[in-house]
Amino acid sequence: MKKEYVRKVVVYGDYFKEFRKTLNKETLKKLYQVLTLIMKVEIVPEKFLKAVKGYNGLYEVRLEYEGNIYRIFCCFDEGDLVILFNGFQKKTQKTPVEQLAKAAALMKMYYEQKKKSDNGQ
Repeated sequence: MKKEYVRKVVVYGDYFKEFRKTLNKETLKKLYQVLTLIMKVEIVPEKFLKAVKGYNGLYEVRLEYEGNIYRIFCCFDEGDLVILFNGFQKKTQKTPVEQLAKAAALMKMYYEQKKKSDNGQ
């Protein structure tokens, strides 16, 4: 029997939850469709999940709905776990530097916290 999900999606901190509160019901529905796709398919199309250039290990969940573009930063852990960080509505072609810096800092914090808990601290 084939496993229904190939990976798990979890959130780190309250950053994603805060972003989620800014979305209307229809956009939220679309976001959950994209997250479900990420959980179910082995190879996720770049249209929905793409590595961020210049930031090793950092990815962005990509969502477009009704002409609006949204990004949620994330990373992989243990191969089948996607950790969601901060999200934002993209208003220009370039991703805001402060959003990238925040995501990189959150990813670093996540791994440091994980390392401490793995070492029993």
